Amino acid sequence: MAVRLSHAEHYEALLDKYNTWMFDCDGVLWHGDRLIEGAVQVLDMLRKRGKRLLFVTNNATKSRRSYKTKFDQLGIETHVDEIYGSAYAAAVYISSVMKLPKDKKVYVIGMSGLEEELRNEGVSYVGGTDPADCTLEPFSLADFTPDPDIAAVLCGLDTAINYTKLSKAFHYLHRDPSCRFLVTNEDSTFPSADGLLPGAGAVSAPLRFALNRDPLSVGKPAKTMLDCIQAKVHFDPKRTIMIGDRLNTDILFGQAGGLATLLVLTGVTSEENITGPNASTIVPDYVTPSIADLRLAKSS
Repeated sequence: MAVRLSHAEHYEALLDKYNTWMFDCDGVLWHGDRLIEGAVQVLDMLRKRGKRLLFVTNNATKSRRSYKTKFDQLGIETHVDEIYGSAYAAAVYISSVMKLPKDKKVYVIGMSGLEEELRNEGVSYVGGTDPADCTLEPFSLADFTPDPDIAAVLCGLDTAINYTKLSKAFHYLHRDPSCRFLVTNEDSTFPSADGLLPGAGAVSAPLRFALNRDPLSVGKPAKTMLDCIQAKVHFDPKRTIMIGDRLNTDILFGQAGGLATLLVLTGVTSEENITGPNASTIVPDYVTPSIADLRLAKSS
């Protein structure tokens, strides 16, 4: 059963127990471009107490550099090497784990942040934000010349998703069973400033259905994401806590990596998801209404 945090001594004990703090971002620190009240003060307090902060997000629409800009605009102190997104993890996976040959390419369904991370890792790609693919014109195979060098399809959140992109991705995967099918993450939704919207998992769902094939997911809760972090940062899992708003990604990710987990209720997961007859089987170590509640530790 999860421990419900509510008193100053609860939060102070948490601060004493863990020295590396991993945060999801959307739904934990902000909603869209709106900060969650108290988030900045909590992060500042953790830094003053000498805690290591890492930001682990499945949002693949932004590169780490772009995320740094967002942190700056919201008044959150951070450094690029503290930010780990699924776009970055996917690019590292393709370049360093798959070891994609330099003469091969990736077909991308995704946005500029994903493209930037691929370029930074030296991965060649087509699709993505290419105007030829960002069209609402009817798609016809008769007018399509496939790129013979495509060796993988990578799908992330794409707010300009269309039939052309899905058709090209389907064609590459259908014609060549050896073509790798990768997704940055499988989040069904994501929390915008004004409510939930379809996530990257919803974007790749048509391909999964059409192909009757499951992709390899790189983002949370996959261990691939944690491997990416551990390759750059040395931390003790027993002294590390993962804070998130989503049970089936953030909390599962932490549990799979042997980390403690703290669920906040400011994002996707609600009280009814963790209590009652239909409660999830995924149980975090701790629950608190908001990350802002950690400010209570100051007064103990």
